[in-house]
Amino acid sequence: MPFHFSLGGLLARPAVTAPFTGTTTTASLRALFPNILRPFSTTPASQKRKKKGKEGPGHEFRHRVAKLRGNLHGYAPPPLRMARNRWLRHWTIHRAWQLHQRRVRESLERERMRMHQGMHSACEELRVTEGPGLKGEGYLYRVALEKKGLYGLNAVPIEYARLQTETPARIAWDHDWKR
Repeated sequence: MPFHFSLGGLLARPAVTAPFTGTTTTASLRALFPNILRPFSTTPASQKRKKKGKEGPGHEFRHRVAKLRGNLHGYAPPPLRMARNRWLRHWTIHRAWQLHQRRVRESLERERMRMHQGMHSACEELRVTEGPGLKGEGYLYRVALEKKGLYGLNAVPIEYARLQTETPARIAWDHDWKR
């Protein structure tokens, strides 16, 4: 076990007795030896800069900011080190989980495909069906896909609020815009 020795810690303890009193206090040591409590300092203790505790702007956020900065650049954990049998078990469980996830994903995809094909066949049936009365073929399809009142009275869907482009805007958001 390493032994840590500090000269400052040794001199800061009141081990010396004050002359003629028989008692030892930190104040009496400071009076007798003003520089012994701070042996390597050239600045007097009265002129030493005090640390900022709770003073100053933003003192309540310093701890949070320090924690965020510490977690900002995380490091990857070291690779797993396992024996052969344990590694084989790990690999087998991992592959089984991957197969399960693939089966769930494919079943969801099949279900969505089935629903989409059902909607497509219903729309196709509406498109080829004659309308009521003197309405022609496709009338029911047009009425079913109409979007009147869906976005409000005489409103435009949000997709049409800005022209569709292949590249993003040069200025993504105009913060200085005022109504």
